[in-house]
Amino acid sequence: MSSKNEQELTQIGNAVQIGGDIIGKTDLRIAGKVHGNVQIDGELILEKYAYIEGDVKCNAAILAGSIKGNVDCKGKLILQDNSQIIGNVKAEQLIINEGAVFQGNCEMSNITHRENKSIHRPY
Repeated sequence: MSSKNEQELTQIGNAVQIGGDIIGKTDLRIAGKVHGNVQIDGELILEKYAYIEGDVKCNAAILAGSIKGNVDCKGKLILQDNSQIIGNVKAEQLIINEGAVFQGNCEMSNITHRENKSIHRPY
């Protein structure tokens, strides 16, 4: 997450349900349910029992809850062991922990900017 001096953190509690899109420029922690798209210029933290039904765009994300929709993450996307994504993912880095569920396609962004190293195959 960004340092506290650089960015605020907006929180949506576990007793909150939102019907509509969320657009913001802060880090966002969701413990409740969102039925709509989420677009933030910051890090998304999705708590264990949290749920998003809609598309997500963010700079980075740590997911422990569930998303039914596409995820577009500019940086690192971490799926913790109890997380679930049903939808396509685009991220610069993707970490899927054991026990996480991912059903969809994945596109790694910025792959052309990395050093092109040849792969040696021993066959």
